[in-house]
Amino acid sequence: MIFKDYYKILELKTNRVSSEQIKNAYRLAVKKNHPDLNIEDKLAEEKIKDINEAYKILSDSTSKRKYDRIWNRNNAQVKQKEYKEENKKSNSTFDDLFSMFFGNIEKKENVDKKRKPKNQSGKTPIKGENLETSINVEIEEVFYGLDKKISLRTIDGKMKVFTVSIPAGLHNGEKIRLIGQGKSGKDGGKNGDLFIKVNIKDNNKFKLQGNDLYTNLYLTPWEAALGTKVKVYSIDEQTEVYIPKGIETGEIVKISGKGYKDGKGGRGDLIVNINIMVPKKLSEEEEKLFEKLSSISTFNPRNK
Repeated sequence: MIFKDYYKILELKTNRVSSEQIKNAYRLAVKKNHPDLNIEDKLAEEKIKDINEAYKILSDSTSKRKYDRIWNRNNAQVKQKEYKEENKKSNSTFDDLFSMFFGNIEKKENVDKKRKPKNQSGKTPIKGENLETSINVEIEEVFYGLDKKISLRTIDGKMKVFTVSIPAGLHNGEKIRLIGQGKSGKDGGKNGDLFIKVNIKDNNKFKLQGNDLYTNLYLTPWEAALGTKVKVYSIDEQTEVYIPKGIETGEIVKISGKGYKDGKGGRGDLIVNINIMVPKKLSEEEEKLFEKLSSISTFNPRNK
């Protein structure tokens, strides 16, 4: 019989936690292991079941006290000896042990997983095929999250409108799953799922690389030579940045923590590319000043 460590499932290091800490840990665990954001993880749905089961037990003070007695005894045993044989057993549940301590708990039927259930006609239900498509979104849109409507042609040739909820901070190339929106199942089988790959488009303001955002800053020759303070626009606010004297085109200025969301509560960096622009038209006075600068300056970039 496999013991489920509900504190470990919720990534809590001790059982001495408040109800608020349990609730926060539950929310983080659901967000981290949600099947829609962990497409490649075949065990994602099982993890969510364990997370919900853990929260159900630990969020109730009475069942938590009963579970803690088992948890403390199990921890003491684990410190003495590792139960290697338990890891080799089949996926048995913890329901029988709970029944001893928690009283009347709904029991699960033991179903032979290798035997597929059949419908009334005697045929084995077959799940429908999954479908996959992709959508393009702007960086600003996915940074804040949005509900986006998309129109797709179904198998029978009809157009169907889907509303896709794109979570804030979703990364480029990640997929969203719409359960049951794929091809129809056969003989009573479930429908397949629709997977939507999200492609984040660069625009004339920002380019996304990993968690970093890249943008351009255009300076005049005198700003570059003398140094200056300018306002740089990040994706959600503007920041004043000091530009050192003598900066050149192609150099960068990095603003920490002003990039794209990293999925862990933080953000990448905003990388500012410097571009020095020369005026194409000069006033008479400007032209004289440039001529004077040319006559007195000893700077020659070709001698570098």
